[in-house]
Amino acid sequence: MAKIKVTLVKSSIGSTKRQKAVLAALGLKKMNQTVEHDDSPQVLGMVRKMSHLLKVEEVK
Repeated sequence: MAKIKVTLVKSSIGSTKRQKAVLAALGLKKMNQTVEHDDSPQVLGMVRKMSHLLKVEEVK
């Protein structure tokens, strides 16, 4: 399974509680923090919901 690198590039201030919970589930707490995840359907769904705050890269 491939991996993706997810970076929080915009602030979560003004986001709903549900959106903040998604960021917490991804492991993102601070601006410019980067985490790596497998590209499972669950993770990709969370990334798609929060795409306006995130930068996603494929890890090779």
